[in-house]
Formats: sequence, C-alpha cells, structure tokens
Amino acid sequence: MSEDLVPAPADPRSSYRAIENLIAAYAELVDDGDFAGLGRLLADATFTGSGAPVSGPDAIEQMFRDMLIVYDDGTPRTKHVTTNVIIDVDEQTGTATSRAYFTVLQALPGLPLQPIVSGRYRDRFDRRDGQWRFAERRVRIDLTGDLSRHLRRPQ
Repeated sequence: MSEDLVPAPADPRSSYRAIENLIAAYAELVDDGDFAGLGRLLADATFTGSGAPVSGPDAIEQMFRDMLIVYDDGTPRTKHVTTNVIIDVDEQTGTATSRAYFTVLQALPGLPLQPIVSGRYRDRFDRRDGQWRFAERRVRIDLTGDLSRHLRRPQ
C-alpha cells in the first residue's frame, strides 16, 4: 500500500481534549441528575462499580436511578471533582485509556458541604466514526464518608 493512501492519524491534542470532555461530561451529568444522559454517554461502554458490570444505555440509566438519591431540585446535590487525569492515546488504533482520581462533595439543608467519597476511575475509550466514546468505566472507591444521603443502599 502506498504511503499516501494511509490515513493520517487524528490530531493528538484534539483527542486528548475530546477524552477530557467525556470525563468531565460524566461528572456533570451525575451532578445534574441526568441519568438518561449518562445512559447515552456510556451507551457503548461497560460500567463497573461496586456491583456487577452493567452495559447498555437503558441498563446504565436504571442503575443510576436505583443507586442515587435525588432531591427536590432533581439532583443528588453533589459535585464530582476529577483530578490527576492521565490519558494515553493510541492514534493509530483509535483507542485510549485514562486514569483519574475523583472526590464527591455533597451539601444539603442540615448537611454542610463535605467530601463523601473518593476513589479512582480507570477508563477505556474507542474512536468510532471520528468520535471518541467510553468503552469502559471502572470505579474504585478508596475512601468513604457519610453516604447515607447519597446512595439508596450505602455499603
């Protein structure tokens, strides 16, 4: 095959930014209580938290609805802060991995702003039709605080 027929890889900077945006979109959707949006964001992914792995937009949406307490404003009254993001992109194969820390803050009437849980994300991404998508999200909880106002069944 001639070198001029080999497609040029995507711009690595735009790949990193697209993946960072996916990671940030997850936090924003959870904090907004937009579980249908989470299902769409993770539609091509397998999500693994403390329970069995879940796949498919409807199953992922339902998992979040069953797991998180939502308040009168339609949100779980949380802010997910994602830090220490490390992204590795393979432009040739259209795949990427990332790992990051997260801390979830929560505040409610009678509950001052406080961290309630922290841990790590391990993600895989695929580029399909020029768009990056989650292929897998693994959540590992390292530290917990008071989850009684966040999870329907705190562990």
